[in-house]
Amino acid sequence: MPDSEHLGHRGTQSPESALPGRRMSELAEQVVRWTADCCGAGTTVSDGGTERPAAVTHPDLATLVSMQLLSGEGPIPAALEHGGPVESGDLLREERWPQYRAMALDAGVRSSVTLPFRRAGLTVTLSLYSFRAGGLEDAPHGPAQALGALAATGLVRDRSYRAALTEVDQLGAALRTRPVVDQACGIVMHVLGCDADAAFTVLRRVSQGSNRKLAEVAAAIVETRGRGLEQQLASLAH
Repeated sequence: MPDSEHLGHRGTQSPESALPGRRMSELAEQVVRWTADCCGAGTTVSDGGTERPAAVTHPDLATLVSMQLLSGEGPIPAALEHGGPVESGDLLREERWPQYRAMALDAGVRSSVTLPFRRAGLTVTLSLYSFRAGGLEDAPHGPAQALGALAATGLVRDRSYRAALTEVDQLGAALRTRPVVDQACGIVMHVLGCDADAAFTVLRRVSQGSNRKLAEVAAAIVETRGRGLEQQLASLAH
């Protein structure tokens, strides 16, 4: 099969949703390599939102996967709904999904199986396709099952790692801006004769009302030492 291609999906793809792409492509390619009679594979990943990044091993399968995500018809939606493997041993005899059946047969696909993997709010689907009827009967119990489980766990780990990095960046930014915010609070306390909590509330109201970051508001107050802002600050203290 040709090299894997990434598949368009509902909604606008964000940088965050593009990150699992390499792992998903590798999963699809490995499954084809390790599963007898498998002519191609596709993967999708969803966290419950509208975006569902996907990867396939052949361009013909991109249309087949995309149709299922858009129409809600086919083994992928069925696997997402029921949480278990969905098999179609012979598409010539398949009656559940007419549109999927016609499109799959047109691409030369005779049988398919879709395996879902759910981990910590993330759902990965792995779909295998074969040119032969009954060619994927053992797939739910073979290497595809182990490879899919491993990939799903890896995606969850990747997401947790990215979330941790984001939190570290946010904490770093907070630590860098904390001194100027503290200085601004001190100035507001002096101008208004209020306590620290009330001073911070004033800063936050100025930030929200002017659509500026709290650190920017604090820096402006420190620069002017609060001069000329007495009336505005007093109006926001109530």
